[in-house]
Amino acid sequence: MTLAVHMIRQLANAVALLGAVLVLNFCLIHLAPGDPVQVIAGEMGGASAEVIAALREKYGLDHTLMEQLFTYLGKVATGDFGYSYYFNEPVLHLIAQRLPATLYLAISALVMAVLIGTALGVVSARRPNGVLSHGVTVLSLAGYAAPIFWTGLMLLLLFGSVWPILPVTGMADVVHPRTGFAYLLDVLHHLILPSLTLALVFIAQYSRLARVNMIDVLSADYIRTARAKGLPEWIVVVKHALRNALIPIVTIVGLQFGNLFAGAVLVETVFSWPGMGRLVFDSILRRDYPTLMAVLFFSAMMVMIANIVTDMMYRLIDPRIRTGAR
Repeated sequence: MTLAVHMIRQLANAVALLGAVLVLNFCLIHLAPGDPVQVIAGEMGGASAEVIAALREKYGLDHTLMEQLFTYLGKVATGDFGYSYYFNEPVLHLIAQRLPATLYLAISALVMAVLIGTALGVVSARRPNGVLSHGVTVLSLAGYAAPIFWTGLMLLLLFGSVWPILPVTGMADVVHPRTGFAYLLDVLHHLILPSLTLALVFIAQYSRLARVNMIDVLSADYIRTARAKGLPEWIVVVKHALRNALIPIVTIVGLQFGNLFAGAVLVETVFSWPGMGRLVFDSILRRDYPTLMAVLFFSAMMVMIANIVTDMMYRLIDPRIRTGAR
C-alpha cells in the first residue's frame, strides 16, 4: 500500500469516527441527569413556568431528542456549533479563545516529558544495576502513582508559600501587563508549573519505557557488531540503539494524547489556566450543552490528528513499515 493510499484511508476513518463522536456526545450529554434551563432559571433567581417554556423554545429543547440531533448535525455540517447557554456567545469563538492556552500547556508538557523521560531511560539503561538506574525507577514509580491534581497542589503550595519564585495562577501578570517579547517571556514563566505538573506523570512512563527498550536494544547482535567495529559509545547509543528504542515511545505518545488532554483539565483547574479544560469544567457545572459538545468534538479531533501524525512518524523512524519488510 502506497503512502498516499494509506493517508486517504486514515483520513476517511477519522471522518467516520468524528461523525460517530458527534452523535455519541450528543446522546450521552442530553441523556445525562440535569436540565440546562433549570440551571439558567436558578441563576436568574428563579423563573416562572412561562419564562422556562420560553427558554426551552429559544434553545430548541422543546423538541424531541431525535429532532434536536438532526438539527444539531445539520448546523455542524455548515460549521455552526451553536451558541453557549452560559457565556452567551458563539461556541467557536469561545474555543478559539481557549484553544491556544491548552495547546501551549499540552505541547510544552509533551515535549518536556519525551525529552526528559527518554534521557532518563537512556542514562539508566547504560548501567541497569547502578544507583542512578534504581533512583530513576523509584522516581518513575512515584511520579506515576501520584495523582496529577495532588502533584499540582503540592507544587502550588511549595512555590506559592515556601519558595515564591514562580507564578502559581493565571497565564500572564494582570497587575503589570506586558506586550511583545516581554509578554511571551511572562507566559513562559507562568507556564513552568502547569506544564511540569502535567509532564511529571508522563516523564515517569516514558523513562520506564525508554529504559526497558534501550536495555533490550543494547543487547542486540547489531549493537555488539557496532561496538566490535570500534565505534565510539555515544554513536552506538544515539545513532544505532536510540532510533529503534524510540519506536514504542512514539507510538505511546500518540495513544496518550487523549490522556494528556484529560490531565490538562485538572491542571488548568488547579492553576487557573484559561484553557479548554476550564471551559469543560465550567460547561459541565452549568449544563452548557453546545459548549461541552463542541469542546469534546474538537478534543477528539486533536487526538485523531495526533494519532495520524504518530503513524507518519512511526513510518519515518522504522523503514520496515514503509517497505512492508519484516
